[in-house]
Amino acid sequence: MASSMTRFFERFLKIDRRWIFLAIAIAVVIPFFAPLGLPVDVTPPVQRLYDAVDELEAGGAPLLLSIDYTPATSPELEPMSTAILRHVFEKGVRVIVMTLHPAGYGMAESAILRAAEEAGAEYGEDLVYLGFQPGTSAVILGLGVNITNVFPEDAYGTPLSEIPLMEGIRNYDDIPLLISLAGWSASEAWVYFAHQPYGQRVGGGVTAVMATDLYPYLDSGQLVGLLGGMRGAAEYEVLIGRPGSGARGMDSQSVIHLIIILLIVLGNVAYFATRRQRKLAGEGT
Repeated sequence: MASSMTRFFERFLKIDRRWIFLAIAIAVVIPFFAPLGLPVDVTPPVQRLYDAVDELEAGGAPLLLSIDYTPATSPELEPMSTAILRHVFEKGVRVIVMTLHPAGYGMAESAILRAAEEAGAEYGEDLVYLGFQPGTSAVILGLGVNITNVFPEDAYGTPLSEIPLMEGIRNYDDIPLLISLAGWSASEAWVYFAHQPYGQRVGGGVTAVMATDLYPYLDSGQLVGLLGGMRGAAEYEVLIGRPGSGARGMDSQSVIHLIIILLIVLGNVAYFATRRQRKLAGEGT
């Protein structure tokens, strides 16, 4: 029995790494076709952002959603925009969407059109897409004075004065909540130039590696809530009862972590077992 275990461990230590790569690939792919539904606990920063959105009144003052991510960061941030848009459309909350990044123009348009079609939301009544304007700080500060000074028309060339949703919406005083979903420092810029000078309530959604940089703003109350990485998106999906790509992504991550931990444990056991066996064999000779 001992010799058979030793042979197993010796073979394990010599395993072709391509088998490991294959196991990881399978672990990534399977949850997207057959979701595992692993539990996701909701953390306070995500709950706070959800509550801030859930407090908005149907048909009342709109949410301003700034989709500031690019294709490189969309795997983590697109599930956030999808979940938030599903939430507001299901509640009947109106939404104004814009972007501060030129590469985010198509990302934002794709997100709102997909969510609007799914929910049956009507453009001009339930949502408006302002598009992109250059100059991050100038744009954010300008919105605090008059939105039409920065965006005289929407992304499709229609003057804002002709869009029903924009009636009576002049600046931040008419917007109860702003959320920035960004793979760069845009969320901090919204804090600096919208919250600080105008008192605008700001929520954020960022990549996992950026989340720790924003916790000080969360603790100080400058951010009402925060989604961090794919886990943050998955938590929000849990809260709205609509598991999506965020939850599936967390399934993949969890399985991969389990495989890596198992390989580390087996690798260490195999190393020490074979070393001990070689030592005993040497003493026997």
